[in-house]
Amino acid sequence: MMTPEQNFMRKIEAEEKIEPKDWMPEAYRQNLIRQISQHAHSEVIGMQPEGNWITRAPSLRRKAVLLSKVQDEGGHGLYLYSATETLGVKRADLIAAMQSGEAKYASIFNYPTQTWADIGAIGWLVDGAAIVNQISLQRTSYGPYSRAMIRICKEESFHQRQGYELMIALAHGSPAQKAMAQDALNRFYWPALMMFGPHDAESAHSAKSMTWKIKRETNDDLRQKFIDQTVPQIEFLGLVHPDQDLKWNAERGHYDSGEIDWKEFYNVINGNGHCNRQRVEHHIRAHEEGAWVRDAMTAYNAKQRAKTTEQRQAA
Repeated sequence: MMTPEQNFMRKIEAEEKIEPKDWMPEAYRQNLIRQISQHAHSEVIGMQPEGNWITRAPSLRRKAVLLSKVQDEGGHGLYLYSATETLGVKRADLIAAMQSGEAKYASIFNYPTQTWADIGAIGWLVDGAAIVNQISLQRTSYGPYSRAMIRICKEESFHQRQGYELMIALAHGSPAQKAMAQDALNRFYWPALMMFGPHDAESAHSAKSMTWKIKRETNDDLRQKFIDQTVPQIEFLGLVHPDQDLKWNAERGHYDSGEIDWKEFYNVINGNGHCNRQRVEHHIRAHEEGAWVRDAMTAYNAKQRAKTTEQRQAA
């Protein structure tokens, strides 16, 4: 007879999904709670820098596209919070941890959107980096997370394409528009690379996540994929690549790149980015203003349950 832990690892090795009612090590559960909730927080906080531009979009078409994209991000947060709740944690506790700073979200969302071109750069680079990471997460070992990622990846593909289409329009437009596109690329390229996290040797969770097949590819491997796919996209736009040290390595079959400013990365995730306080304060304010909606839903559900119980007793 196998022990619960042996059976758990057998399922992992056999590529069987771990489901909510299955036995799992507590460390596996906590690792999932941290990763999925951080992912959920990122989706919800990520609505802010783009939502800020909905009323300022330059056309009705651009406004409708951006509105749809921001709405999708809210849905992604819902899927992921729901997946996290299957691990026995309350959503209210997850949100409280994020608002207190105990839980993190993607550092990229602590950068401001200064121009309309930033909306294109976010869709192209930020959602493009997310897709690189999330495609592999469709095969993650935890069933609810894996299934949520299948739908999310389809929608993120739309987000990436609308961003790149916007950048094409700007880069092939007037000199002022092309300069705006270049400026947005310069400011968002390096933070997009930081989205994959620290180097593998410095990541506190990567090794165990790989063993449990929560993650299927390392931070550095995912970052390399993103770098490689972005080079021809920048060339097509006719823009200058922000990495002046970038060069093709024929022996590796990949691009060698310059070093990321890790001091900036850790400064931002530790709460000292341009918009850290603004993002959290906005979330807290919106959460408090929406309390009456949650209270109304709770009261309505209680009323419906009481009504159902009464009908059953009468029958």
